[in-house]
Amino acid sequence: MRLLAVTYGTEGDTRPLVMLCHGLQAAGHEVMVLAEGGTLGSAQALGVPHAALEGDIHDEVVALVSRGNDMAAASRGLARMAQRHVPAWTRQADAAAAGCDAVLTGGLAAFVGMTVAEHHGVPAIGTGMIPLTPTRAFPSPFLPRLPLPGLLNRLSYGLINQAVWRTFRAPINDARLALGMPARRALWRDLPMLYGISPSLMPPPADWPANHHVCGQWRAPDADWQPEAALQAFLEAGPAPVYVGFGSMTGFDRSVMPSLLRALAPRRVLLFPGWAGVPDGPLPANVFVVGPVPHEALFPRCAMVIHHGGSGTTHSACRAGVPSLVMPLAADQFFWAARLQELGVAPAPLSQKRLDHDTLVKAIAYADATETRTSATVLGQAMSIERGVETAIAMVQGTINRGAVRG
Repeated sequence: MRLLAVTYGTEGDTRPLVMLCHGLQAAGHEVMVLAEGGTLGSAQALGVPHAALEGDIHDEVVALVSRGNDMAAASRGLARMAQRHVPAWTRQADAAAAGCDAVLTGGLAAFVGMTVAEHHGVPAIGTGMIPLTPTRAFPSPFLPRLPLPGLLNRLSYGLINQAVWRTFRAPINDARLALGMPARRALWRDLPMLYGISPSLMPPPADWPANHHVCGQWRAPDADWQPEAALQAFLEAGPAPVYVGFGSMTGFDRSVMPSLLRALAPRRVLLFPGWAGVPDGPLPANVFVVGPVPHEALFPRCAMVIHHGGSGTTHSACRAGVPSLVMPLAADQFFWAARLQELGVAPAPLSQKRLDHDTLVKAIAYADATETRTSATVLGQAMSIERGVETAIAMVQGTINRGAVRG
């Protein structure tokens, strides 16, 4: 089979989809990944065919975060992003979809992928690392975690999904008209969905459709990764360190990092600056600054992972069997932070706006506790036997062989 995968977002959106495509490639299928250019390093490293979509996700996220948490402002920001990029994304994806048997689509380019699949008369298969399917079990991850009745939980997904559709509808319909397609008034319905989510971390809700699957984390096969010499020396020089990194997150309060490092002292710390950058001034001797490294290989060598609660980092920390301390900043990160607390592998999520030394020390002590470590080990063992990529490949093959709903 020949498959096109389309997404647009941060590394957390692209990397899991690349891992799935790497598995599909190993299973004998032809694949092409279209994603934001700065997030395609894993595709290049694994030899997965790829091309960059127009846009710079770093600049896009900076612009959105600068508007704060106001949903109306965020919607306007997304609408401007769509207006700028959807025409080019659609042209590129439409050309790449020629001769394909299906289109895997997700992230901010999801509607583009659905459009080109419809244009070519092939199945569109949704992909996600965040639960987007309506359920009575919990509200949309993009809304506060409130104790709502089941019906309101379910309705919350319609609220969010329709809001996103409204921001993209006009540019999507302009792109459809350019392809000679009729405008679309409503969201696509009954499309199959594949989630690169661990069922141990989030069991599939009982009221999800049969063609919406929680496959397990989409990750690379275990590889013989060797740290560079300086990192190897640091890892061997003492007890397992604490990993601190907030990934592709901007808007992080840089004053928090020194407070966090003080609270961690004298523990050894691996600091991944990411988009937040290295704190000003000299770092303590117990801190080693690390560049991008494979989480699945590094985290098992750590004692704790302090992170922002992105889906990818959350999954890798849990699979490694180590506790987390989560400081969520935006979107679905609050959902994952709450899940880890519920599972007993992390303390209550921390707010960078309401931090003090005692709060940090208590949270670190919770993550260090024997009971928390035991819970993290049990969760890691459960996740270690999941085969998310293999499960998703079987679902893709079955969907195409059966013929999927196309609109």
